[in-house]
Amino acid sequence: MRAAVLYGTLGSLLLTGLTGVPSAPAHGLDTAEARGVALAAKRAADRGIDFDDCPAVEGLPAPIECGTVTVPLDYAHPDGKQINLTVSRTRALGGGAPRQGAVVFNPGGPGGNGMFYPLLARLPQWRAVADAYDLVGYAPRGVGRSAPLTCLGSSRSGGSLQAPEHPSEEYKKRQIAKARAYAGACARRNGSALQHFNSLNNARDLDVLRAALGQKKLTYVGASYGTYFGALYAAMFPKHVRRMVFDSVVNPDPRKIWYGNNLDQSLAFERRFGDWRRWAARHDSVYRLGRTAEEVLDSYEDAADDLAEHPAGGIVGPAQLQAVFLKAGYSDSYWARDADALAAYLDGDERPLLALAGGAAGHSADNENAVYTTVECNDAPWPHAWERWNRDNTRVAARAPFETWSNAFLNLPCAFWQAPRQRPLDIRMPRGSGLPPTLLLAADRDAATPYKGALELHKRLAGSALVTERGAGTHGIGGGPNTCVNRHLERYLLTGEVPTHDVTCAGRPEPHPA
Repeated sequence: MRAAVLYGTLGSLLLTGLTGVPSAPAHGLDTAEARGVALAAKRAADRGIDFDDCPAVEGLPAPIECGTVTVPLDYAHPDGKQINLTVSRTRALGGGAPRQGAVVFNPGGPGGNGMFYPLLARLPQWRAVADAYDLVGYAPRGVGRSAPLTCLGSSRSGGSLQAPEHPSEEYKKRQIAKARAYAGACARRNGSALQHFNSLNNARDLDVLRAALGQKKLTYVGASYGTYFGALYAAMFPKHVRRMVFDSVVNPDPRKIWYGNNLDQSLAFERRFGDWRRWAARHDSVYRLGRTAEEVLDSYEDAADDLAEHPAGGIVGPAQLQAVFLKAGYSDSYWARDADALAAYLDGDERPLLALAGGAAGHSADNENAVYTTVECNDAPWPHAWERWNRDNTRVAARAPFETWSNAFLNLPCAFWQAPRQRPLDIRMPRGSGLPPTLLLAADRDAATPYKGALELHKRLAGSALVTERGAGTHGIGGGPNTCVNRHLERYLLTGEVPTHDVTCAGRPEPHPA
């Protein structure tokens, strides 16, 4: 899942021969890791978090406070190497609401940094929640300043740039070599520590953070990838859960983690790209890109062909054009901007496209890509043989050329990964497991986390309720412009009540043309 989202109105921004640990146990089973979590949580509860002014590098103004929580690198050896996770907090605003402790947030990824979360207290959609709760964000292990991972150790971004829709055999060979080299660089740079950056440990870290905050039970909001390790937490520590929100849900089926989910994602991005083309066609009087979705696609491909011959500004070719339009699959807030830039380019003005596509990747991009790749590669077995990747992605690309090969090459280092693999936990929480009701939010045309994922997790978590934004595809819908979605989110966080039946909210209106 390449889905490191921000949240709501702050913007929506992702093999054989396994070794490693067995499936994580349900809460209370006797394993070395379970004992390590219990010990680390006790130590964290005793120590707490020493909050103070945030370092300038975080860009978080007062009254937001920052601190750290210490966790073991390897929970099977809780007295071994320790790492520090950065944490941010804004205290409950009050406003007459009963205080309800802290709510912890994760924005997705793998590789997303949630330190910004306390800023949501400023938004009206979050005011009632911010009155009642401390809003707590954090950077998961490997992210930002939390024992940061890098694989390249330079300003270069890892992974592949957006690939052509119809890559040549020579291009594929270059990407195979690049993926092999990237996997090797990750192993050399991080050594044996690399294996400990995975979703099971992210869930364990969450329990230590809960204890450090002085919370007997966890209230949590996870978006995108944050729904996956949030669901792992629910399965591993069901009696430590107070309330959990899963927004834009990753399919937790072990058979989908992560190779299958990425194939499904490529198909979903194709559908969402088609939604944008139909929208642009309806506004042909503004953009002049074509009166049908097919004509709009012709305009896009004309631009891509021209950029292949003459890159805009010498730096923006068809790969960068595709990267710009990929964002339109995450949020329709990008639709008008992208249509305007494409129309301007075809009319001879490349400046809007350069403004959108010309930014250089920096060290933070290497960090985000390193975490994304490491977690997904560590979490599950992946196919080793290129023949399998080539066959599966050729099949999908025949239906979904827009994103398939870019997604494949981004994840291809997992074919050559040198760290031990986990066996994905088969999350199933029946009634009587001790898990309280949970709330799922999903848009039925979400590309980054296709809607089937929400249906799958809903089946697996007894007592959960699903709120669907119908006919919409924005990734990360809680706290956005849909008042129906927000009403259920707010009621759940403030009262613990879930709808007695699944709810469908009308989708938000499509964006107006610029």
